Amino acid sequence: MSSPQIDLYTASTPNGWKVSVFLEETGLPCELIPVDTRKGDQFKPEFLKVNPNGKVPAIDDDGVFVFDSNAILLYLAEKTGKFLPKDPKARIKAIEMVFFQMASLGPMLGQLFVFRGSWQNKAPDVSNRYFKEVSRIYAVLNKRLEGQHYMAGDEYTIADMAFLPWVRAGSIVPLTPDLPLGANPNLAAWLDRVLARPAVQKGLTIPEPFPEEKHFEAFFAATVGVGTLHDA
Repeated sequence: MSSPQIDLYTASTPNGWKVSVFLEETGLPCELIPVDTRKGDQFKPEFLKVNPNGKVPAIDDDGVFVFDSNAILLYLAEKTGKFLPKDPKARIKAIEMVFFQMASLGPMLGQLFVFRGSWQNKAPDVSNRYFKEVSRIYAVLNKRLEGQHYMAGDEYTIADMAFLPWVRAGSIVPLTPDLPLGANPNLAAWLDRVLARPAVQKGLTIPEPFPEEKHFEAFFAATVGVGTLHDA
């Protein structure tokens, strides 16, 4: 008997692509429900039922609602038994890195995008604070990858899926060309290694990315304190 289909509510964002990559890696049956964050779809009642926080991604797994990208990764890894090591020591290293991404690179790089992009770098001292912190995190990751292929060791896990879209964003977004990826060769090699996976390449196209000139339109619109989507 086949498993119920998972409804994936998502957009073309780093957090959304984490889940798209996992689904491509595992082949889980999925119904894609695009959430147009430029138009405020994330604030509609039908989406808020799945995620009351109004952020993508979120899933509905036969009535089980899960939101926050890394919580979804952990849930799906437990559900499938894939991409989360069985060995306790290796398992906790993967979980450790999933939490590290959630608490460090995602928020810090996101704020760097806000202050350099949405705020048009009007507070350069603040922007520089986030730039320095992202640079520090890159160095931590580079050290972590010394002598190992992936974030949690020599096994590709959800920890790599968690970091992948954010490190990639830092390397391709025009707002951050000065981030020191090249000065952290282990991290740069890891990014190339993970991007070479066919499921990753496919997952990063689900949903279809916005045209380059529109890519940050949704992000800027939804930035609290700046974006028009939060206007009363």
